[in-house]
Amino acid sequence: MIFSPVFSAPAHEANSALSFGDDAYTRVRRDILSCRLPPGAFVTEPELMTRYGIRKNSVRIALVRLAHEGFVKSRPRKGYQIAPITLRDVEEVFTLRVQLEPLAARLAVGRVDIVQLRELEAACRVQHPVMQLNDQIDAFMDANSAFHLAISAACGNERLHRTLASLLDEMSRLVALGFGVQKTKPEIKHDHNALIAAFEDKDGKRAELIARRHIETFQAMTMEKLYASLAETGAAIPISGPGSWR
Repeated sequence: MIFSPVFSAPAHEANSALSFGDDAYTRVRRDILSCRLPPGAFVTEPELMTRYGIRKNSVRIALVRLAHEGFVKSRPRKGYQIAPITLRDVEEVFTLRVQLEPLAARLAVGRVDIVQLRELEAACRVQHPVMQLNDQIDAFMDANSAFHLAISAACGNERLHRTLASLLDEMSRLVALGFGVQKTKPEIKHDHNALIAAFEDKDGKRAELIARRHIETFQAMTMEKLYASLAETGAAIPISGPGSWR
């Protein structure tokens, strides 16, 4: 019996393909979170290849990862659908944040790096006048997420931290949709600094209270912008996602 040799791609070629796939994933994911790829929109592999200047293999690697995270779903004969934003999504994101972030803040007392928090808080207030508004919103959300994730990372509960990281990604889409259409950038008042002061005083109860108040305030502001955007564009957020989405 004669055996034919089996050839495999060199390791460097496989690693290169994965690297390009990682880059494609990062870029497409970024545009989903910023709503540059609008919620509910349909895209195809050729469209993404053209838009990002990438190869089919890289697109497929990116789409597999994004589908696993729930940001896209394959639709037969249509390509892929970007995850829609539903009223249920909005409600669930804020319901979880208002429960979990105050807990993370309380657990982070005595653990969190105060100097790092001050630097991250300052980054939230940096003005970027030369940027387009959508890029300014992105920069703010990156800095704001980094501030909140520094707290959850210090809480000592890795599952809690991962859950909050996922929620903040979803939060980015809500903010981009609401504030982007209204052409205004989100603002934070004094809650970050008040939270830092509570950490300095090692006051877990106060840190928990401030974190909850901060999220409730941001929820009201975000919902106002979302509904104003919907009224302006004539669009509608469905109450729940399409029956076949999940």
